Order: sequence, then structure tokens, then C-alpha cells
Amino acid sequence: MRILFIGDVVGKNGTQFLCQKLPPLRRTMEPDLVVVNGENAAEGNGILPGTADEIFSAGAGVITLGNHALRRREIFDYLDREEAIIRPANFHPDAPGRGWTVYDRPGLPPVSVVNLCGMAFMDCSWENPFAAMDRVLPQLPPGPVLVDFHAEATSEKFCLAWELDGRVSAVVGTHTHIQTADERVFPRGTGYLTDAGMCGAFFSSLGVKPHQAARRFRTNLPARFENDPGPCRLSGVLLEIDDETFHTTAIQRINIE
Repeated sequence: MRILFIGDVVGKNGTQFLCQKLPPLRRTMEPDLVVVNGENAAEGNGILPGTADEIFSAGAGVITLGNHALRRREIFDYLDREEAIIRPANFHPDAPGRGWTVYDRPGLPPVSVVNLCGMAFMDCSWENPFAAMDRVLPQLPPGPVLVDFHAEATSEKFCLAWELDGRVSAVVGTHTHIQTADERVFPRGTGYLTDAGMCGAFFSSLGVKPHQAARRFRTNLPARFENDPGPCRLSGVLLEIDDETFHTTAIQRINIE
């Protein structure tokens, strides 16, 4: 089984680039499932129903989110209605939507995709992600399990993957928008990458116009950020997972310009 995971899509520019590049990428790599993190896909932050529809139409089977999942109230009903888009499982139980979904395709074992938010260096009030994963795992059907861990701290991402080694197929980090080069398979078969990167303007500050971000650093004054319209890069990771053991057998970083 091959799963293609694409990092945070940023703004209209990143969404359009995804819609342009994902269909030929699917034809070339022939993944059984495409998972896209879309929590910044709307202009500004968050995701809107129309943006989610564009990502699904481009070929995503599942959309994951993150700390900006509920930034736009327009998405609330969509999250309740559409099972293939998920927000972090460690949000409050009353939050719209769900924290995990099962992607079922004929001829393949069902794939569970779980979304979590980290705590370190995050302005958060949600459940501890380690405890949340212990709660969610017994509810999942037998089959591959992919975790999108939307977190800031490298150490927190690594430690969660270490704790889940052999219990899930892969842990892929999102949120920092910068792809890391530490892909590996843990001793008990869990694939890991600290951060998948982003789909957005490459010469930008995490997708934002860099001069605006630089002014914020220089002055520490409030600043209105705008998404950069420049040339994009799509970053992600391709996972190969054994159909019987559900362990990751190969992991490859992807960068498309």
C-alpha cells in the first residue's frame, strides 16, 4: 500500500498549485490514498468549504487540519457532515467534526487517519496528545494507521512517534511548514518524518510575504500578514506500508516545483 501525504496547503496560491500538481503526481506515483493537510488553505488561516471541495476534487482522499481547524465558522457544518475531513482528536468533545476517519477502498485494508495537535510552544487548551492517542487507538479497526501530528516542537513529535512505534503505521508531523530531512522507520515498523513541509510559496515566510514577517520580528508590533503569491513548492512524503503487518517498509520525501 502506498500513501502520499502532503504538508500544509497555504492560501489560494498553494491550493491552486496543489490542484495543478496533484493529479499528475497521482498518475506517476499511483498512491492508494492521498492525505492533505489543509488547515491554512483559506486566505489567512483555516479552511472554508469551497477550499476543501477543491482539495478533494484534486484527488485527496482525506483532509487533516490543525490548530486553525476552527478558525472559520463557515466550516463547522462541513466538518460535521463530511467524514473525510478531520480536525485534531484532542480538541474538546463538543468541537465540530471528528478526530479520525477510516478510508475504505475495495481490495485494501481500511486505513485509519488520526489528527492530533501538540502542546509544547502552542497556545492550547486541548487534551494531552499522548493520552488522546491512547484513547483513540482501541476504537480503530485493524489496518494501517496514519497519524498527522500537528505540533511545533521536534522533540514532542519524535517522542509521540517513539511511544507509538509498532502501534501505528506512521507518524508524520505538520505545522512548521518546513520539511525536515529526518525520515526513518522506527525499530518496530512505524514510519516517521518530523515535518512534511508545505504546499505554498517557496520564497516566503511559511507562506506569508517575508517583508511583513520580518517587520514583525524587527518591531514586535502587530502586523497584518498576507499570503505570498510567488512560485510554489509542494512538499510531502510517500509511505509504503505492508498489507499484512501494516508496518512502513519505505519512506521517501517529495518536493515538486
